[in-house]
Amino acid sequence: MDLYEYQGRELFARHGLPVLGGGVAETPEEARAIADKQGGRVVVKAQVKVGGRGKAGGVKLAESAEEAMAHATAILGMDIKGHTVGKVMVTTTADIAEEYYFSYLLDRANRTFLCIASVAGGMQIEQVAHEQPDKVAKVAIDAVRGVDETLAREIVTKAGFPADVFDQVVDIAVKLWQAFVAEDATLVEINPLAKTRTARCSAWTPR
Repeated sequence: MDLYEYQGRELFARHGLPVLGGGVAETPEEARAIADKQGGRVVVKAQVKVGGRGKAGGVKLAESAEEAMAHATAILGMDIKGHTVGKVMVTTTADIAEEYYFSYLLDRANRTFLCIASVAGGMQIEQVAHEQPDKVAKVAIDAVRGVDETLAREIVTKAGFPADVFDQVVDIAVKLWQAFVAEDATLVEINPLAKTRTARCSAWTPR
């Protein structure tokens, strides 16, 4: 099942993964209320299952609740590559210092599970693997053992995550695996896994 972005964010939150504050709105007034609750400065994002939202005008930064309402008014009902926007996600902003990548997937070809982790996030992982293969760690996951803290530390070490977020990423790696198993998923992906200027990691950030 392919999820909307806001549904994925809610799923991550249910499993204890760190996400930024916010909510989903179906009307401009709801968007304003969410933005006001979050302190005013937010990102308003069209909820459609297609890429290219930013270029189409479906992702806007708002400096106030009133501006968030104005952006929601413009985005709701918008057509993006044949998809009509019926909802927007409104989330707080983050002062991002670095972007990483982390995922688990079903490796059908090798009949196993696979973790892919990289300190070069924010772009297509296939591009990173092609251009900077040394920055992509791929680790096969045994279905019986799964991902415990010991294996998570091995993965995070192999991927070369910096020391100041090492333990946070280990915790995220374990919880993301738990979400992967509990939801019977074939792919869970965090891109970007963001490190803020205060050296905190978030598994769901506005882009």
